[in-house]
Amino acid sequence: MFIRKIKNWLGFTFLALSYSACVPTLVSRTPAKILPTTFTAQKDSVSTATINWKQYFTDPNLVALIDTALHNNQELNITLQELEISRNEIRTRKGEYLPSVSLRAGGGVDKVSRYTNIGAMEATTEIEPGKEMPEPVTDMFVGAYANWEVDIWHKLRNAKKAAVNRYLASIEGRNFMITNLIAEISNSYYELLALDNQLEIVRQNIGIQTNALEVVRYQKQAAKVNELAVRRFEAEVLKTQSLQYDIQQQIVETENRINFLVGRYPQPIVRNASAFSSLSPAALKTGAPLQLLENRPDIKQAELELAAADLDVKVARANFYPSLGINAAVGLRGLNPGYFVKAPESLLYSLAGDLAAPLVNRNGIKATYYSANAKQIQAVYKYEQTVLKAFLEVINQQNRIENLGKSYDLKSQQVQALTESITISNDLFRSARADYMEVLLTQREALESKFELIETKMQQLNASVNMYQALGGGWK
Repeated sequence: MFIRKIKNWLGFTFLALSYSACVPTLVSRTPAKILPTTFTAQKDSVSTATINWKQYFTDPNLVALIDTALHNNQELNITLQELEISRNEIRTRKGEYLPSVSLRAGGGVDKVSRYTNIGAMEATTEIEPGKEMPEPVTDMFVGAYANWEVDIWHKLRNAKKAAVNRYLASIEGRNFMITNLIAEISNSYYELLALDNQLEIVRQNIGIQTNALEVVRYQKQAAKVNELAVRRFEAEVLKTQSLQYDIQQQIVETENRINFLVGRYPQPIVRNASAFSSLSPAALKTGAPLQLLENRPDIKQAELELAAADLDVKVARANFYPSLGINAAVGLRGLNPGYFVKAPESLLYSLAGDLAAPLVNRNGIKATYYSANAKQIQAVYKYEQTVLKAFLEVINQQNRIENLGKSYDLKSQQVQALTESITISNDLFRSARADYMEVLLTQREALESKFELIETKMQQLNASVNMYQALGGGWK
């Protein structure tokens, strides 16, 4: 009889396992990691991304701003708390595949009717010789209770591994945020230096235009020009004077943008604007494209999220299989605590196991499985997209640095030519060999060319920062 029961139980278990093993087959996707061997014909064995940001940025004022931002930036500190949340998720997942043990204690009073089977038995039952059952009946217990889901299919362990990968991905997300923060502060800092230099050029130009206006007024008194020339020169001076206030407003906004990134209320940004013209983009080495996979935090983050998504599919697949649970208890129970010392009569214990498998309503499990598979494919595409984006960013910044260098050389020659033409036009105007419009146009073109030269210098510095960021530098 006992053997027959075992056979029946095994038969039922085999049936449940066979049915549960009918897992839907889905199409999986793995990422392609094929990258070009080099960025350009020039091959670099070492990437600039390996240089610490404190060594890459040489301006002490900029370094101080970045260092302050890494401590005070609110968005970065919010991300650090998200890291703590992810770490706690690991603890939660780890606890799921360990036995859960709890201590319980309790008591109660029960009075049943005398004219029931239980009441009749209590009335005729003696706890001890000569000692009848008390009425009402009290019940006290204390014990330890444990339950454990045996992780046969590694469902719980895979869930923990997925949580670990997401925690590591969040660390890489923090690193990526650090690179973005450093790049944004650096670009804003160089923009501030450029605005300072543009403001200085405007003030110098106001002086030149004011002197030219005085010359025109003397020319009018000498009847060499008319009132129109005077008014045109006055309008040009007023336009340039107005321009300086526009630049001052941009300086205020740029300073406050930096203060916001640094995490402090408005205050002047310490800087050396006179050193802007002597700044030059740092020499950069791109390294090999495969080094992006190690240096770029966003690529590493996408790779870890992909690994977590793969584990999620395994967890969802394990839901189709039976789960084995074990429950156990040990403790003491009696009519009152005085009976607890009378062992083994007051001792209670239990041990039970249960095997549960989805049999009828499996649509929810299938939906979870399909969703996990779709998210895994999404993670693959995201990873491939991130790698492609990183590669293109390096190529774009590399060409930008090269083209801006050529442009800066040509604009420098343009500024020199137009600066010399201001003196020439003024001399020609005094000798009546050039009209006032030629003087005005020359001054305007010279001012615009100087502005463009400073703008190009700022773009060069920004491209150097962006290239450092594109290679994956700034977080180490």
